[in-house]
Amino acid sequence: MKFTSVFDIIGPIMIGPSSSHTAGAARIGRVARDLFGRQPKWAKIHLYGSFAETYKGHSTDVAIVGGLLDYDTDDVRIKTSFEEAEKAGLKFEFIAEQAHKEHPNTARIVMGDDENEMSVEGISIGGGKIEVSEVNGFKLKLSGGMPTILVVHDDRSGCIANVANCLAMHNVNIGHMEVSRIERGLTALMVIEIDENVDDRVLEQISFIPHITKVSKINN
Repeated sequence: MKFTSVFDIIGPIMIGPSSSHTAGAARIGRVARDLFGRQPKWAKIHLYGSFAETYKGHSTDVAIVGGLLDYDTDDVRIKTSFEEAEKAGLKFEFIAEQAHKEHPNTARIVMGDDENEMSVEGISIGGGKIEVSEVNGFKLKLSGGMPTILVVHDDRSGCIANVANCLAMHNVNIGHMEVSRIERGLTALMVIEIDENVDDRVLEQISFIPHITKVSKINN
């Protein structure tokens, strides 16, 4: 594991006993909410490895629910996130899985409301850092540490260039981009890490590009 600063090891200011099990878990929940675009009405939270074994004692459960409520890692409301979720109309269920995952601190959140459903899989890699490894079946590697745009699109030639050109028109610099697809010629997912947050009007313009089906973002 390569760390970019001492804070990657020390971890963030947080509520709870463990940066991996609490701060990382809260960030997984919050990034999942960002990707969904709003607070879901329900969530099924599948936990693997050490998450599954210790999620109650290490407050992983309240942290993930807090993240789904858009609480940051140092928000004192994380401690009472179950009660806050009930007030907000968020129903949730934890499922401790026996299946083996590549990383021991893995959570898969399946969430939705009356309009849509989404699955997000994330891992807590230590020091409060996370990686999102899968979104709706698309394999990827997303840190959540930079502002990020996710673009679901038809797997057609020109889509990537058109999105890049649109961002260039708005002077948006791309730090990292990767594309994932489940099957050739069907649906693909662009993950674009950028230097600064962008206005919603930029996302709206991207959504008007031919063969683009959905655009979402993670602010930082």
